[in-house]
Amino acid sequence: MSRYAIKARTPGGDLLTWNGMVIVHNSRGELEFLLTGDIRIVECPRSIPPEQTIELPFLPQFAHHKFPLRREDYP
Repeated sequence: MSRYAIKARTPGGDLLTWNGMVIVHNSRGELEFLLTGDIRIVECPRSIPPEQTIELPFLPQFAHHKFPLRREDYP
């Protein structure tokens, strides 16, 4: 299963983290739908073990979303 991460678009941009854990999600399309700004969605490097990541649905900022997303829920 692929994991996607959020990367700053700046040169040498870092992966975005929350409390030191890399933010990941299993759907590139959902990340692109929910997030905007100066970012890129990239495959999470396999060198980052799962215990050093946090799934997007577990972030407090996204607790009000139901996953998988249904676009009709977003008018």
